[in-house]
Amino acid sequence: MSDDSSSRIVAGLREWIATAEPGAKLPSTRALVAEYAASPVTVQKALRTLAAQGVVESRPGVGTFVRAVRVARANDYGWQTAALGSPPHRVPRVSTALRTVPNDVIALHSGYPDRELLPERLVRAAFARAARGASAVSRPPAAGLPELQAWFAAELGPAAPGDVVVFPGSQSGLSAAFRGLVGAGAPLVLESPTYWGAILAAAQAGVRVVPVPSGPHGPDPDELDRAFRHTGARAFYAQPNFANPTGARWPAELGEEVLGVVREHGAFLIEDDWAHDFGIAADVVPLAARDDRGHVVYLRSLTKSVSPAVRVAGIIARGAARERILASAQGESMYVSGLLQAVALDVVTQPGWRTHLRGVRRQLAARRDLLAGALREHVPSARLEGLPQGGLNLWVRLPDATDPARLVRDCEAAGVVVNPGGEWFPAEPPGVYLRLNYSGPNPGAFPDGARIIGEALARQGL
Repeated sequence: MSDDSSSRIVAGLREWIATAEPGAKLPSTRALVAEYAASPVTVQKALRTLAAQGVVESRPGVGTFVRAVRVARANDYGWQTAALGSPPHRVPRVSTALRTVPNDVIALHSGYPDRELLPERLVRAAFARAARGASAVSRPPAAGLPELQAWFAAELGPAAPGDVVVFPGSQSGLSAAFRGLVGAGAPLVLESPTYWGAILAAAQAGVRVVPVPSGPHGPDPDELDRAFRHTGARAFYAQPNFANPTGARWPAELGEEVLGVVREHGAFLIEDDWAHDFGIAADVVPLAARDDRGHVVYLRSLTKSVSPAVRVAGIIARGAARERILASAQGESMYVSGLLQAVALDVVTQPGWRTHLRGVRRQLAARRDLLAGALREHVPSARLEGLPQGGLNLWVRLPDATDPARLVRDCEAAGVVVNPGGEWFPAEPPGVYLRLNYSGPNPGAFPDGARIIGEALARQGL
């Protein structure tokens, strides 16, 4: 009855408002109670409904008034062009990987694992415990909770807790490392292709990107040596294990060669171990575990493996490099939420964490093989750049004649969202690629997604 009465009052007031002037005052609550024979609670509910619809506005202590209708006009923000001036560095647009899409599409673009691949029970319990603890109301140390620092150090092996700086996600860690170790205008060597977030962080830090081609088994050490010699660069950003987007994993001997080149040039290797928890057919052995002279700056994030809501990452650096990175971090954010750090630490130290990771490994293997098989069946003109031993993505080479923009549009029109490979190159791409994520929702739809990609290519005569 209350809902019916409220709806009746809303309808009646709408008729009254239709003939009233903008700014006219509505009858008082007492008058409306008498007119509609309703309770004050019901009248207030009706007024809240009208306010939510933008029809009226309430002024506490004064009354409720008919809201003036804004005259529609074109937005003109042209003045901002002169106020902002030309950007000092061209910042890439946000990647397709961060797009949110409706539930009824086949999402092969995602940058994050599906909810069923997350330790949801552990995360919820950790939040409940952390909310009752001191971390919910206290400020943590600038470099991170000592217990979490100790965990990151122990995971790597040859590191001390004091070498660790905790960040609110790997993106913040990359930005701090690029600013602290490279600096605006200085060269930074990147694999090409590489993680789009690293390209973005480099642009925001104002560093000069030097691309080095990197294939299914990593970069050519001679090309890396040449890049260092020609540019005078003092840092190389790379993902030696299950690289994003290619899935490449460096052989052990290549890692040693790269470390040799870095040491020869007195440089840093910024090792992004983003997929540490997503090994399928191989385990991760970080290059940082073989470095005892501080050349490797090691980054590991828990955001993808624990929860997107727990943006926590750690950088392990030694000597002055660690102090530069910490100073850069404090310039951006004074510290990382102690609550989130406590949650992350709780999850990864639970007995169920390792059990969860073993289950994720099996699920990722099944998803990877399902999508790879579907691509071979439905997209014969495409070529997989190797079957990754870990990570979350397949890197697919398409025929050179492919129109990638048209392909993306046609796929989306048919209900499939894909990630164009051009976003992952710091310079012009040498071919046409797609990065397809096999950790997204509804893996049972992967064959349909591959079929739609194949049909879209066929319409281009490929």
